[in-house]
Amino acid sequence: MSEYILEMKNIVKEFTGVRALNNVNLRVRHGEIHALVGENGAGKSTLMNILSGIYPFGSYTGDIIYDGEVCKFRTLKDSEEKGIVIIHQELALIPELSIGENMYLGNERRGRFGIDWDKTWHEAAEHLRQVGSDDDPRTLIKDIGTGRQQLVEIAKALSKNAKLLILDEPTSSLNEKDSKMLLDLLIGFKKQGMTCIIISHKLNELAYCADNMTVIRDGASVETIPNENHNIDENRIIRGMVGRELSDRYPRRERRISDEIGMEVRNWTVYHPIYNEKKVVDNVSFNVHKGEIVGFSGLQGAGRTELAMSVFGRSYGTHISGEVKIGGRSVTLRSERAAIEAGLAYVTEDRKGSGLILADSIAVNTTMARLEKVCRNHIINTGEEEHVAEKYKERLHTKAQSVRQAVGSLSGGNQQKVLLARWMFADPEVLIIDEPTRGIDVGAKYEIYCILNELVAQGKSVVMISSEMPELIGMCDRIYVMNEGRIVAEMTAAEATQEKIMAAILRSDMNISEE
Repeated sequence: MSEYILEMKNIVKEFTGVRALNNVNLRVRHGEIHALVGENGAGKSTLMNILSGIYPFGSYTGDIIYDGEVCKFRTLKDSEEKGIVIIHQELALIPELSIGENMYLGNERRGRFGIDWDKTWHEAAEHLRQVGSDDDPRTLIKDIGTGRQQLVEIAKALSKNAKLLILDEPTSSLNEKDSKMLLDLLIGFKKQGMTCIIISHKLNELAYCADNMTVIRDGASVETIPNENHNIDENRIIRGMVGRELSDRYPRRERRISDEIGMEVRNWTVYHPIYNEKKVVDNVSFNVHKGEIVGFSGLQGAGRTELAMSVFGRSYGTHISGEVKIGGRSVTLRSERAAIEAGLAYVTEDRKGSGLILADSIAVNTTMARLEKVCRNHIINTGEEEHVAEKYKERLHTKAQSVRQAVGSLSGGNQQKVLLARWMFADPEVLIIDEPTRGIDVGAKYEIYCILNELVAQGKSVVMISSEMPELIGMCDRIYVMNEGRIVAEMTAAEATQEKIMAAILRSDMNISEE
């Protein structure tokens, strides 16, 4: 028997004349965790979509040898019958259905008179226990958090008797604690003989769990690097991904912070939109100067996104109270449109769900926040719209064939650039950006950091929310720490460390529990 459970040989895939994969080779051993790394758009997900049958046999050239057999998967079901199960970055769960219903959707447990619900709940509970979850299978998906939803997806894969589990950016929406729990789960599966392929941009996590890493750049496989002693050289990985040395992860900038305050928020309080008695933002006050990047750190559920969305035209929450000043002037922002007109912009963390219209073009997505700027007599000038989009495509180095291309066909990093282009075109005085580099490779991260530096160099104000503490420390001038809906610490980036931020959160936990 071959030592390899999977060999993909000379894989070539083209989309309307564009070669997405160019003679890619991949070999994965039985019972290992194998990482795929590369820039956004390098071809990682395309390769896995070929393996799982999403791109069927005949739409590519090359060979797939799985478990010693040449395979020609024409559908997703074909690959799943062989034990290959893929979990995409965007979780494929239906919020209004229960955990058990989601796990067996299309693969129902049937009895003599239809679906056998007792068997469904029993088997679902067993697979949930395998992934360390004690959730009731009857619980609706919408009532559990992202981390637990990720466990449901893995339990769903186990219900299909997965032998080779593919995970695309599995920790992109998870906090540090949930991420480590998930990685430890994969390590446990490996000990039981399961093979995993993991796509991720978080090199520290891959160093922790992966046995080997294959680097893909511009649709070609560059090299496979063994992760001996889990102490891999990150600079070597980055060099392989971007084709050059990246000596500094965070671009340098000459700090010219004005004494003038760009935005000030005072005594801001927000209640949950459904559970009206639950306070999610509790008397928060902060400010950001012109020419300054201010960061917000905190664990998942700390209230950072709720704060940002509620300030941006009250797009989240109820019973909102407090004061907002932009450019020293008190403003009443009762809608997103009012916020935009006042000079405020918000780049959502959920670019696919609520940030972009995936079926529409780059041009449409770029201009939609300020359509009046490309209208003549209340009619959209499509030529002007495309001209604007082309300008931002070049300025932000967005990889796309044309500004007429659907945003949904772009990689995550390029989608993020389109979202940024929209708000740059809106020309705000204050930009709030939520998880700016989630699921994005190091090269694209650097480019986005450069864009933010460019904005503050123009005298704009930037508020950055991020779960990656090194990112906040590397990019921000000041950092606010949130926990349980409150600001519990403020520090300059120069004095901030990951340990100090975590200590502030833990101290506040103790204080809250004593109240």
